[in-house]
Amino acid sequence: MKTVMLVFGTRPEAVKMCPLVNELKTRAAFRTVVCVTGQHRQLLDQVLKAFCVVPDCDLSVMQEGQTLSDVTTAVLTRIRPVLERTGPDIVLVHGDTSTAFAAALACFYLQIPVGHVEAGLRTYNTRAPYPEEFNRRAIGIIAQYGFAPTEEARQNLLREGRRPEEIYVTGNTVIDALKTTVRDDYTHPELEWARGSRLILLTAHRRESLGEPMRRMFRAVRRIAEERPEVRVVCPLHSNPAVRRAAEAELTGCDRIHVIGPLEPPDFHNFMARSFLILTDSGGIQEEAPALGRPVLVMRETTERPEGVRAGALRLVGTDEEAICRNCRELLENREAYDAMARAVNPYGDGTACRRIADILEQAL
Repeated sequence: MKTVMLVFGTRPEAVKMCPLVNELKTRAAFRTVVCVTGQHRQLLDQVLKAFCVVPDCDLSVMQEGQTLSDVTTAVLTRIRPVLERTGPDIVLVHGDTSTAFAAALACFYLQIPVGHVEAGLRTYNTRAPYPEEFNRRAIGIIAQYGFAPTEEARQNLLREGRRPEEIYVTGNTVIDALKTTVRDDYTHPELEWARGSRLILLTAHRRESLGEPMRRMFRAVRRIAEERPEVRVVCPLHSNPAVRRAAEAELTGCDRIHVIGPLEPPDFHNFMARSFLILTDSGGIQEEAPALGRPVLVMRETTERPEGVRAGALRLVGTDEEAICRNCRELLENREAYDAMARAVNPYGDGTACRRIADILEQAL
Protein backbone atom coordinates (compact mmCIF):
# COMPACT_ATOMS: atom_id res chain seq x y z
CA MET A 1 0.00 0.00 0.00
CA LYS A 2 1.34 3.42 -0.98
CA THR A 3 0.95 6.51 1.18
CA VAL A 4 -0.42 9.58 -0.56
CA MET A 5 -0.40 12.82 1.43
CA LEU A 6 -2.47 15.83 0.36
CA VAL A 7 -1.45 19.23 1.73
CA PHE A 8 -3.67 22.31 1.51
CA GLY A 9 -4.54 25.28 3.66
CA THR A 10 -6.80 27.80 1.94
CA ARG A 11 -10.46 27.69 1.04
CA PRO A 12 -9.93 27.54 -2.76
CA GLU A 13 -7.43 24.70 -2.38
CA ALA A 14 -9.77 22.80 -0.11
CA VAL A 15 -12.72 23.10 -2.51
CA LYS A 16 -10.59 21.52 -5.23
CA MET A 17 -8.69 18.99 -3.11
CA CYS A 18 -11.46 17.58 -0.89
CA PRO A 19 -13.15 15.74 -3.79
CA LEU A 20 -9.75 14.20 -4.58
CA VAL A 21 -9.30 13.20 -0.93
CA ASN A 22 -12.63 11.41 -1.00
CA GLU A 23 -11.82 9.67 -4.30
CA LEU A 24 -8.44 8.46 -3.05
CA LYS A 25 -10.02 7.12 0.14
CA THR A 26 -12.08 4.73 -2.00
CA ARG A 27 -8.90 3.16 -3.43
CA ALA A 28 -7.52 0.14 -1.59
CA ALA A 29 -4.10 0.78 -3.13
CA PHE A 30 -3.60 3.93 -1.07
CA ARG A 31 -3.23 5.08 2.49
CA THR A 32 -4.55 8.63 2.20
CA VAL A 33 -3.22 11.23 4.65
CA VAL A 34 -4.58 14.77 4.83
CA CYS A 35 -2.39 17.57 6.19
CA VAL A 36 -3.91 21.05 6.41
CA THR A 37 -1.92 24.17 7.20
CA GLY A 38 -4.77 26.43 8.32
CA GLN A 39 -3.53 29.32 6.13
CA HIS A 40 -7.22 30.33 5.97
CA ARG A 41 -8.51 29.08 9.30
CA GLN A 42 -12.27 29.66 9.42
CA LEU A 43 -12.80 29.45 5.66
CA LEU A 44 -10.82 26.22 5.48
CA ASP A 45 -12.84 24.64 8.27
CA GLN A 46 -16.07 25.46 6.43
CA VAL A 47 -14.92 23.50 3.39
CA LEU A 48 -13.69 20.52 5.37
CA LYS A 49 -17.07 20.28 7.05
CA ALA A 50 -18.94 20.60 3.77
CA PHE A 51 -17.01 17.72 2.18
CA CYS A 52 -16.84 15.60 5.37
CA VAL A 53 -13.03 15.57 5.34
CA VAL A 54 -11.23 15.16 8.68
CA PRO A 55 -7.53 16.12 8.58
CA ASP A 56 -4.93 13.76 9.97
CA CYS A 57 -2.65 16.69 10.76
CA ASP A 58 -3.23 20.43 11.22
CA LEU A 59 -0.22 22.77 11.20
CA SER A 60 -2.35 25.74 12.41
CA VAL A 61 -0.07 28.36 10.88
CA MET A 62 -2.56 31.22 10.70
CA GLN A 63 -1.82 34.25 12.87
CA GLU A 64 -3.30 37.72 13.07
CA GLY A 65 -1.80 40.09 10.52
CA GLN A 66 0.19 37.30 8.88
CA THR A 67 2.46 38.10 5.95
CA LEU A 68 3.45 35.88 3.04
CA SER A 69 6.82 35.34 4.75
CA ASP A 70 5.06 34.30 7.96
CA VAL A 71 2.95 31.69 6.15
CA THR A 72 5.82 30.33 4.07
CA THR A 73 8.30 29.95 6.92
CA ALA A 74 5.70 28.48 9.28
CA VAL A 75 4.61 25.84 6.77
CA LEU A 76 8.20 25.00 5.85
CA THR A 77 9.19 24.58 9.50
CA ARG A 78 6.13 22.75 10.80
CA ILE A 79 5.60 20.32 7.94
CA ARG A 80 9.05 18.73 8.06
CA PRO A 81 8.44 16.51 11.14
CA VAL A 82 5.05 15.51 9.69
CA LEU A 83 6.69 14.40 6.46
CA GLU A 84 9.44 12.53 8.31
CA ARG A 85 6.94 10.77 10.56
CA THR A 86 4.46 9.89 7.81
CA GLY A 87 6.93 8.89 5.08
CA PRO A 88 4.65 9.55 2.10
CA ASP A 89 5.40 8.01 -1.28
CA ILE A 90 4.06 11.19 -2.89
CA VAL A 91 2.72 14.52 -1.68
CA LEU A 92 -0.02 16.28 -3.66
CA VAL A 93 -0.24 20.07 -3.54
CA HIS A 94 -2.67 22.30 -5.34
CA GLY A 95 -2.32 25.35 -7.51
CA ASP A 96 -0.44 28.43 -6.44
CA THR A 97 -0.74 29.27 -2.74
CA SER A 98 2.03 29.90 -0.24
CA THR A 99 0.95 26.65 1.43
CA ALA A 100 1.49 24.71 -1.80
CA PHE A 101 4.85 26.37 -2.52
CA ALA A 102 6.24 25.83 0.98
CA ALA A 103 5.00 22.23 1.18
CA ALA A 104 6.55 21.44 -2.22
CA LEU A 105 9.83 23.04 -1.16
CA ALA A 106 9.88 20.99 2.06
CA CYS A 107 9.34 17.83 0.01
CA PHE A 108 12.18 18.83 -2.34
CA TYR A 109 14.55 19.17 0.59
CA LEU A 110 13.54 15.69 1.83
CA GLN A 111 13.54 14.21 -1.71
CA ILE A 112 9.85 13.26 -1.55
CA PRO A 113 8.05 13.19 -4.93
CA VAL A 114 5.50 15.95 -5.49
CA GLY A 115 2.35 15.84 -7.61
CA HIS A 116 1.03 19.24 -8.68
CA VAL A 117 -2.75 19.40 -9.07
CA GLU A 118 -3.89 22.23 -11.39
CA ALA A 119 -0.43 22.51 -12.92
CA GLY A 120 0.58 24.68 -15.85
CA LEU A 121 -1.51 27.84 -15.40
CA ARG A 122 0.50 30.88 -16.46
CA THR A 123 0.37 34.63 -17.00
CA TYR A 124 4.19 34.94 -17.23
CA ASN A 125 3.97 38.05 -15.06
CA THR A 126 5.17 37.36 -11.52
CA ARG A 127 3.35 40.48 -10.30
CA ALA A 128 -0.06 39.46 -11.62
CA PRO A 129 -1.41 37.57 -9.88
CA TYR A 130 0.89 38.12 -6.91
CA PRO A 131 2.33 35.93 -5.40
CA GLU A 132 0.48 33.12 -7.16
CA GLU A 133 2.33 33.26 -10.49
CA PHE A 134 5.70 32.81 -8.81
CA ASN A 135 4.38 30.06 -6.54
CA ARG A 136 2.96 27.89 -9.31
CA ARG A 137 6.02 28.30 -11.52
CA ALA A 138 8.31 27.33 -8.63
CA ILE A 139 6.15 24.30 -7.83
CA GLY A 140 6.32 23.36 -11.50
CA ILE A 141 10.12 23.10 -11.23
CA ILE A 142 9.89 20.86 -8.16
CA ALA A 143 7.00 18.55 -9.10
CA GLN A 144 7.57 15.11 -10.62
CA TYR A 145 3.94 14.84 -11.73
CA GLY A 146 1.91 17.65 -13.29
CA PHE A 147 -1.87 17.22 -13.39
CA ALA A 148 -2.85 19.89 -15.89
CA PRO A 149 -6.50 20.93 -16.14
CA THR A 150 -6.36 21.70 -19.88
CA GLU A 151 -4.24 21.00 -22.94
CA GLU A 152 -3.09 24.62 -22.92
CA ALA A 153 -1.75 24.20 -19.40
CA ARG A 154 0.07 21.07 -20.55
CA GLN A 155 1.63 22.97 -23.44
CA ASN A 156 2.86 25.66 -21.04
CA LEU A 157 4.71 22.99 -19.07
CA LEU A 158 6.18 21.41 -22.20
CA ARG A 159 7.49 24.79 -23.34
CA GLU A 160 9.22 25.09 -19.98
CA GLY A 161 11.10 21.86 -20.57
CA ARG A 162 8.96 19.33 -18.71
CA ARG A 163 9.00 15.79 -20.09
CA PRO A 164 5.73 14.72 -21.74
CA GLU A 165 5.51 11.55 -19.64
CA GLU A 166 5.39 13.68 -16.46
CA ILE A 167 2.31 15.67 -17.49
CA TYR A 168 -1.31 14.51 -17.60
CA VAL A 169 -4.39 16.41 -18.76
CA THR A 170 -7.10 15.59 -16.22
CA GLY A 171 -9.61 18.44 -16.21
CA ASN A 172 -10.12 20.58 -13.12
CA THR A 173 -11.21 18.96 -9.86
CA VAL A 174 -13.47 21.93 -9.08
CA ILE A 175 -15.93 20.61 -11.68
CA ASP A 176 -16.06 17.39 -9.68
CA ALA A 177 -16.91 19.46 -6.60
CA LEU A 178 -19.85 21.17 -8.33
CA LYS A 179 -21.45 17.80 -9.03
CA THR A 180 -21.84 17.24 -5.30
CA THR A 181 -22.82 20.72 -4.12
CA VAL A 182 -25.36 22.24 -6.55
CA ARG A 183 -28.94 21.24 -5.72
CA ASP A 184 -32.29 21.95 -7.38
CA ASP A 185 -34.01 22.36 -4.00
CA TYR A 186 -31.52 24.84 -2.54
CA THR A 187 -32.89 27.91 -0.75
CA HIS A 188 -31.33 30.86 1.09
CA PRO A 189 -32.76 34.12 2.54
CA GLU A 190 -30.56 36.23 0.24
CA LEU A 191 -31.86 34.38 -2.80
CA GLU A 192 -35.41 34.96 -1.59
CA TRP A 193 -34.58 38.68 -1.32
CA ALA A 194 -33.31 38.62 -4.92
CA ARG A 195 -36.16 36.51 -6.30
CA GLY A 196 -37.62 37.94 -9.52
CA SER A 197 -34.54 40.11 -10.16
CA ARG A 198 -31.41 39.71 -12.20
CA LEU A 199 -28.92 38.69 -9.53
CA ILE A 200 -25.33 39.85 -9.91
CA LEU A 201 -22.90 37.94 -7.70
CA LEU A 202 -19.85 40.06 -6.82
CA THR A 203 -16.55 38.93 -5.28
CA ALA A 204 -13.20 40.69 -4.90
CA HIS A 205 -10.14 39.80 -2.89
CA ARG A 206 -6.89 39.77 -4.87
CA ARG A 207 -3.85 41.55 -3.43
CA GLU A 208 -3.17 43.39 -6.69
CA SER A 209 -6.77 44.69 -6.61
CA LEU A 210 -6.47 46.29 -3.17
CA GLY A 211 -6.75 50.06 -2.96
CA GLU A 212 -8.05 52.18 -5.83
CA PRO A 213 -8.57 49.29 -8.32
CA MET A 214 -10.96 47.58 -5.91
CA ARG A 215 -12.78 50.82 -5.15
CA ARG A 216 -13.27 51.35 -8.88
CA MET A 217 -14.70 47.84 -9.16
CA PHE A 218 -17.14 48.46 -6.33
CA ARG A 219 -18.14 51.88 -7.66
CA ALA A 220 -18.94 50.38 -11.05
CA VAL A 221 -21.19 47.72 -9.55
CA ARG A 222 -22.97 50.31 -7.41
CA ARG A 223 -23.64 52.43 -10.50
CA ILE A 224 -25.20 49.45 -12.26
CA ALA A 225 -27.35 48.61 -9.24
CA GLU A 226 -28.58 52.20 -8.90
CA GLU A 227 -29.44 52.67 -12.57
CA ARG A 228 -31.04 49.25 -13.20
CA PRO A 229 -34.14 48.56 -11.05
CA GLU A 230 -34.24 44.92 -12.19
CA VAL A 231 -30.80 44.23 -10.67
CA ARG A 232 -29.94 42.95 -7.20
CA VAL A 233 -26.34 42.46 -6.08
CA VAL A 234 -25.08 40.04 -3.44
CA CYS A 235 -21.46 40.46 -2.35
CA PRO A 236 -20.07 37.73 -0.06
CA LEU A 237 -17.24 39.72 1.45
CA HIS A 238 -13.71 38.41 1.98
CA SER A 239 -12.41 38.63 5.55
CA ASN A 240 -9.41 40.80 4.58
CA PRO A 241 -9.85 44.14 6.46
CA ALA A 242 -8.68 46.12 3.40
CA VAL A 243 -11.41 44.52 1.29
CA ARG A 244 -13.99 45.31 3.95
CA ARG A 245 -12.94 48.96 4.14
CA ALA A 246 -13.29 49.35 0.38
CA ALA A 247 -16.71 47.69 0.37
CA GLU A 248 -17.98 49.81 3.23
CA ALA A 249 -16.78 52.98 1.52
CA GLU A 250 -18.32 52.24 -1.89
CA LEU A 251 -21.28 49.88 -1.37
CA THR A 252 -22.92 51.04 1.86
CA GLY A 253 -26.33 52.69 1.56
CA CYS A 254 -27.58 51.12 -1.66
CA ASP A 255 -30.73 49.09 -1.00
CA ARG A 256 -30.17 46.94 -4.09
CA ILE A 257 -26.82 45.66 -2.78
CA HIS A 258 -26.47 43.20 0.09
CA VAL A 259 -22.98 42.79 1.50
CA ILE A 260 -22.85 39.53 3.45
CA GLY A 261 -20.26 37.33 5.13
CA PRO A 262 -18.30 34.60 3.33
CA LEU A 263 -20.45 31.74 2.07
CA GLU A 264 -19.60 28.11 2.58
CA PRO A 265 -18.73 26.33 -0.69
CA PRO A 266 -22.10 24.58 -1.22
CA ASP A 267 -23.87 27.89 -0.63
CA PHE A 268 -21.57 29.81 -2.96
CA HIS A 269 -21.91 27.21 -5.71
CA ASN A 270 -25.69 27.40 -5.46
CA PHE A 271 -25.60 31.21 -5.52
CA MET A 272 -23.56 31.03 -8.72
CA ALA A 273 -26.03 28.60 -10.26
CA ARG A 274 -28.87 31.07 -9.59
CA SER A 275 -27.08 34.25 -10.66
CA PHE A 276 -27.68 36.12 -13.88
CA LEU A 277 -24.11 37.40 -14.04
CA ILE A 278 -20.92 37.10 -11.99
CA LEU A 279 -18.31 39.83 -11.48
CA THR A 280 -15.08 38.69 -9.86
CA ASP A 281 -11.31 38.91 -9.60
CA SER A 282 -11.17 35.30 -8.41
CA GLY A 283 -9.41 32.52 -10.26
CA GLY A 284 -11.54 29.53 -9.31
CA ILE A 285 -14.82 31.19 -10.22
CA GLN A 286 -13.53 31.50 -13.78
CA GLU A 287 -13.58 27.69 -13.91
CA GLU A 288 -16.74 27.05 -11.92
CA ALA A 289 -19.16 29.49 -13.54
CA PRO A 290 -18.77 28.23 -17.13
CA ALA A 291 -19.77 24.76 -15.94
CA LEU A 292 -22.99 26.35 -14.64
CA GLY A 293 -23.68 28.40 -17.77
CA ARG A 294 -23.13 31.73 -16.04
CA PRO A 295 -21.25 34.56 -17.82
CA VAL A 296 -18.30 36.01 -15.92
CA LEU A 297 -16.77 39.46 -16.14
CA VAL A 298 -13.21 39.09 -14.85
CA MET A 299 -12.11 42.30 -13.15
CA ARG A 300 -8.39 41.78 -13.67
CA GLU A 301 -5.79 42.96 -16.17
CA THR A 302 -4.66 39.43 -17.01
CA THR A 303 -5.81 35.86 -16.44
CA GLU A 304 -4.10 32.49 -16.24
CA ARG A 305 -7.28 30.92 -17.58
CA PRO A 306 -7.33 32.11 -21.21
CA GLU A 307 -9.23 29.00 -22.34
CA GLY A 308 -12.39 30.41 -20.78
CA VAL A 309 -11.90 33.75 -22.55
CA ARG A 310 -11.37 32.07 -25.91
CA ALA A 311 -14.38 29.80 -25.34
CA GLY A 312 -16.47 32.93 -24.77
CA ALA A 313 -17.53 32.10 -21.21
CA LEU A 314 -15.32 34.78 -19.63
CA ARG A 315 -14.66 38.39 -20.49
CA LEU A 316 -11.53 40.12 -19.22
CA VAL A 317 -12.65 43.68 -18.40
CA GLY A 318 -9.91 45.01 -16.11
CA THR A 319 -10.57 47.34 -13.20
CA ASP A 320 -11.59 50.48 -15.09
CA GLU A 321 -14.94 51.71 -13.79
CA GLU A 322 -16.32 52.66 -17.21
CA ALA A 323 -15.26 49.37 -18.81
CA ILE A 324 -16.97 47.34 -16.09
CA CYS A 325 -20.17 49.37 -16.41
CA ARG A 326 -20.15 49.14 -20.20
CA ASN A 327 -19.79 45.36 -20.21
CA CYS A 328 -22.44 44.92 -17.51
CA ARG A 329 -24.91 47.02 -19.48
CA GLU A 330 -24.26 45.06 -22.65
CA LEU A 331 -25.05 41.73 -21.00
CA LEU A 332 -28.13 43.17 -19.29
CA GLU A 333 -29.46 44.67 -22.53
CA ASN A 334 -28.21 42.40 -25.32
CA ARG A 335 -29.75 38.93 -25.09
CA GLU A 336 -27.66 37.61 -27.98
CA ALA A 337 -24.41 38.63 -26.31
CA TYR A 338 -25.56 37.17 -23.00
CA ASP A 339 -26.62 33.85 -24.55
CA ALA A 340 -23.32 33.52 -26.40
CA MET A 341 -21.48 33.59 -23.08
CA ALA A 342 -23.98 31.46 -21.18
CA ARG A 343 -23.91 28.72 -23.82
CA ALA A 344 -20.15 28.63 -24.30
CA VAL A 345 -18.58 25.20 -23.92
CA ASN A 346 -16.87 24.74 -20.55
CA PRO A 347 -13.16 24.08 -21.25
CA TYR A 348 -12.30 22.84 -17.76
CA GLY A 349 -13.40 19.24 -17.80
CA ASP A 350 -16.31 16.85 -17.37
CA GLY A 351 -16.33 16.28 -13.61
CA THR A 352 -14.10 13.18 -13.56
CA ALA A 353 -10.71 14.79 -12.86
CA CYS A 354 -10.36 13.17 -9.43
CA ARG A 355 -10.92 9.71 -10.85
CA ARG A 356 -8.33 10.35 -13.57
CA ILE A 357 -5.73 11.54 -11.05
CA ALA A 358 -6.36 8.52 -8.81
CA ASP A 359 -6.05 6.17 -11.80
CA ILE A 360 -2.75 7.78 -12.82
CA LEU A 361 -1.37 7.47 -9.31
CA GLU A 362 -2.34 3.80 -9.12
CA GLN A 363 -0.38 3.13 -12.29
CA ALA A 364 2.58 5.37 -11.45
CA LEU A 365 3.11 4.25 -7.87
